[in-house]
Amino acid sequence: MTPADQRLWSTLTHVGGILFSWLAPLIAYLVLKERGAFVRAHTATALNFQLTLLIAYVVGYITSFFLIGFLILLAAWVLAIVFGIMAAIAANKGEFYTYPLSIKFVS
Repeated sequence: MTPADQRLWSTLTHVGGILFSWLAPLIAYLVLKERGAFVRAHTATALNFQLTLLIAYVVGYITSFFLIGFLILLAAWVLAIVFGIMAAIAANKGEFYTYPLSIKFVS
C-alpha cells in the first residue's frame, strides 16, 4: 500500500471511530493490519481508544442512576469527537498519534 493510501485509510479509521464507535476501527484493524506499519499503528491506536471509550460508556450508563453517569457520558462523547479529529488530522499529515487516556488492548 502506498504511503498516501495508508494516510487515507488511517484518517478514515479515526473518522469512522467518531461516527461508528468501535466497529469501524475493529474492521479496519482486521482488514488493514498487514498492509503497512503506518496504517497498522493508526488502526490499533483507534481501536484501543474506542474500546476505552466503550468502557467509559458502560460505566456512565451504570452510574447514570447516581447522576454522575451523565457527566461521564458527556465527557466520553466530547473526548471521542475532539481526540478523533486530532488523530485524523495527524494521520492525514503522515504523523503518528497516541490518544491520551487510552488503554492498550491491541498493539
